[in-house]
Amino acid sequence: MRYAIGCDHAGFSHKDVVIRVLEKHGHDVADYGTFTDESTDYPDHIHPAMKALTDDQAERAIILCGSGNGVAMTANKYAHVRAALCWDVELASLARQHNDANVLALPARYIDHPLTEQIVETFITTQFEGGRHARRVSKISC
Repeated sequence: MRYAIGCDHAGFSHKDVVIRVLEKHGHDVADYGTFTDESTDYPDHIHPAMKALTDDQAERAIILCGSGNGVAMTANKYAHVRAALCWDVELASLARQHNDANVLALPARYIDHPLTEQIVETFITTQFEGGRHARRVSKISC
């Protein structure tokens, strides 16, 4: 599977952790930056990542900023994107099982690197349950 990655300066230190987990599981990664910890505007990196997702150049994405809110709000402006803000393992599991989230938004200032790794592992290995959840997910798009 191909993942798009995007972050601002707050998420930069976590990005290598995310990429390492994805590559360990054999996934391809398209990195849309940022590439330093210098201040940057998160939409400048999230828009290209979401464009890759909506243009079928990636199947899923992982995005990061300080709180995770800004990147999630930006991502969720795109049709067929279901970005879930997750700060613990259970939320990541439920986002996949019940919501078929295709984008994981991480709040880098509120989680450490080991927890980041656990959340990403959970997100990429958890399957959508379908059933009653599929009906609900089909009602999300406008």
